[in-house]
Amino acid sequence: MKLNCDLGESYGIWQIGRDDAVMPHIDMANIACGFHASDPDVMAQTIQSAIKHNVVIGAHPGYQDKQGFGRRSIPHTHDELKHLFIYQVGAMQGMCRLFGAEIGYIKPHGALYNDMMANEAVFLALVEAMAQANMRIPLMILARSDNQTYQAIADQHGVELLFEAFADRAYTVEGQLVARSIEGAVYHDADTIIRQVKQLVEKGTITTLEGVDIPLHADTVCVHGDNDESVATIAQLREALGE
Repeated sequence: MKLNCDLGESYGIWQIGRDDAVMPHIDMANIACGFHASDPDVMAQTIQSAIKHNVVIGAHPGYQDKQGFGRRSIPHTHDELKHLFIYQVGAMQGMCRLFGAEIGYIKPHGALYNDMMANEAVFLALVEAMAQANMRIPLMILARSDNQTYQAIADQHGVELLFEAFADRAYTVEGQLVARSIEGAVYHDADTIIRQVKQLVEKGTITTLEGVDIPLHADTVCVHGDNDESVATIAQLREALGE
């Protein structure tokens, strides 16, 4: 099971996250492309850190919304979605090549990710963009109990999918993430986070907020390294998975 983390989200004098502390413990780095966060210098620094620690680099494009950190849904036309998506991925490709690296996958950020999973039209726009731009890399999406429709759309356009679960989020019996507004939606206890990921790895199931075990196929698990406590949890999780 690969661990992925959103990184490179600082901007100018604003420092966000503990990127240098997290990088040694993860397998995949979702690096912001400049719209919701980051700037060219931060992108370059994060790419070099990923290379140093042998971490796969992923482009992490979002809506152009630094003030809202890309967490606000912004209406776009079909073509506008394709353009903003490819524009950011292209920037990340260019920065990677500056250091002799390549992008290994794409993971949309924040509201763009959520909109993609809630609206097939948004997902279709991103898949079409990847196919037309001849991007031969996977697109990371949310692992749900039923992703057959999305898999069919991706297959039609020749786009590979990576399915992602979340280490610190509660799930519903429908296999969806529990809304953050609901109590218990986000786990903060290290033991709970580690137990959820180990269950996913060993049994291929998740215990929902209602206490029901449901099957869930995932290729990677998202972790968050925003502070010292979360970095320590990621280190414990890496050790537990190694065991």
